[in-house]
Amino acid sequence: MPAPLPVYMPWLMTAGFGWLYYRRIRRHFGWQPWRPRRTLVRIVLLAVVVALLGLAALYLPHVAPGMLAGAVAGTGLGVFALRHTRFGARDGQPGYTPNPWIGGALSLLLVARLAWRWYDGAFSQGMASGAGNASPLTMSLAAALVCYGLVQAIGLSLRMRRGDGEGG
Repeated sequence: MPAPLPVYMPWLMTAGFGWLYYRRIRRHFGWQPWRPRRTLVRIVLLAVVVALLGLAALYLPHVAPGMLAGAVAGTGLGVFALRHTRFGARDGQPGYTPNPWIGGALSLLLVARLAWRWYDGAFSQGMASGAGNASPLTMSLAAALVCYGLVQAIGLSLRMRRGDGEGG
C-alpha cells in the first residue's frame, strides 16, 4: 500500500499550479524581450502537443469536432493577435508587446474553464474517470489555446527574424 500524502501536499500543488499560471498569464501583458531559443523550444513543444491532440481526436471521436473548431478558432485568433502585436527594441534588446485584451481574454477563459471543472468535481475523481469522459468543451479550449500559442510563436519568430524587433 502506498504511503499517504502529507496533509500539506494539496496546498503545495495549488501554489505550484498558481505559479505556473502566473508565469503563463504574464507573457500576455507588457513588453516581452525576444528570446529565439525559448521560442524555438516553444514551437517544437507546441507542435508535438498539436500532433498529440490530433491523435486524441482519432481515439476520442466524440470530442473531435470540438477540437477541430477550437483549433481553427485558435489559429484565427493567433493570426489576429499577431496583427495587433507591436514590435520594437528597448535598450538594444529586440522585443514585442502583445495585445493585452486578447491575452487577458484567453487567460480569463483558461482560468474560468479550470474553475468550472474544479467546481463540477472533475479533479476530485482523479484519473479513474478515464480519458473516454473527456469534455468536448475542455478539449476544444485546449486545442484553441495550443494552436493560438503555436501560431503566435511561429509568427513572432518570423517577424523578429525579419527584423521587426529592431525598431520597426
